[in-house]
Amino acid sequence: MGFRHAVVLSTSSFFLGVLFITFNVDYRLLWVAPTPEAAQAASQYYLTFYNAPTAVKNLLHSLMGVGLIGLISKLHKWDDSAMFFDGASLVAFLAAVVLYLSVTIPGLRTIVEPLETETESDRIETLRVIGAGNTMAIVCLIGVLAMQAGQEYARRYEQRELAKIAAEETVKGGETRKTK
Repeated sequence: MGFRHAVVLSTSSFFLGVLFITFNVDYRLLWVAPTPEAAQAASQYYLTFYNAPTAVKNLLHSLMGVGLIGLISKLHKWDDSAMFFDGASLVAFLAAVVLYLSVTIPGLRTIVEPLETETESDRIETLRVIGAGNTMAIVCLIGVLAMQAGQEYARRYEQRELAKIAAEETVKGGETRKTK
């Protein structure tokens, strides 16, 4: 496992950690009948997240960039493993980033600055949409980790098989010398 592999794993794991924290809030809105208390808790959580210091937002966004750079740099080899595993990982990571940019950010803006015509049910629905987007991002990031684990498994399996072949050739080479 190299540096680029570690970068991809660490950034994906970091975002999974952040999303699992939000899952505590999202769960009560998505899979349990939403209550006003759950909606208020989710609203407060996302308001805190939205109003976080700029350094926290910059860290989050820069780690997204680092993850993307790590995946793109792994594609540099351009062998079968990179095309399949790293290509699929890049697509899944990009899907998570796109979900964040197209669902979470606009939803947070809607919660922070609601329109005058929005009702409580509209606010709850917005929170549920954010939660659904977060859940889909979790699935995408788990896919990234699964692809990276599959790539490492395939690499080790290939090395094991090549070592077996080399050992068999060595044994066969020694037997042909003895018969001559």
